[in-house]
Amino acid sequence: MWRKIYHISLALVNIAAILITHIPRTDIDQEVTRIFMGYGGKFKFLTVWNLLLQGVFFTICFLNDVIGSNEPNPKKTPFIRRIKDLLFTSLAFPLSMFVGLTFWALFTIDRELVFPKVLDKYFPVWLNHIMHTNIMIFVILEMIISYRTYPSRKTGVSILSIFMLTYLIWIHVIYHYTGIWVYPVLTVLNAPMRLVFFVVLLFLILLMYLLGEKMNKIFWSNQIKAIETNKKKKKH
Repeated sequence: MWRKIYHISLALVNIAAILITHIPRTDIDQEVTRIFMGYGGKFKFLTVWNLLLQGVFFTICFLNDVIGSNEPNPKKTPFIRRIKDLLFTSLAFPLSMFVGLTFWALFTIDRELVFPKVLDKYFPVWLNHIMHTNIMIFVILEMIISYRTYPSRKTGVSILSIFMLTYLIWIHVIYHYTGIWVYPVLTVLNAPMRLVFFVVLLFLILLMYLLGEKMNKIFWSNQIKAIETNKKKKKH
């Protein structure tokens, strides 16, 4: 029962955070309007993409709790469980870690590069932490409390790479139509440095994928060994 309550609560928190950011306001400064309104709206930000992904993921977790299975090695893995495992390993974990770490790293260096001070009036501290801190905490907790089967590295990395390439194309489409970069840090970089920046970020998110693989092996080493042993027995 606690898993059901836990997962549906997290799903609702992430979805609520998106809805809160979309509440119409009339007291918005011109600078904030420039950042958030116009082409792409708030869905120009990877943070919002991730919140939506987390909302979907934890909803699937809840459905798996109800109609699927949380057993490490069920006789027949339910379809909803396979979706849950694939979504967590290839997107939910690496993306949340990436969004959280890059946001706070840039925020620490110079917050104007990623979250200008003018936004404080519209994004209270608690909402900022839901969007950029809690996302890391809860995927790590999910890593600890629920076993999942990792796909082949080729499959997982391919899904993650396609997702990130899609977002990269999206922010360039926005720039093409508006002349404005989604993140202020991209404005201060020239074209060669932006390319280097994107390559470094891609490398970082791939590291987050490998981190997830490693953490899964550490936290669930006994279960992984037992599953591998059973597979070997079935072959003989």
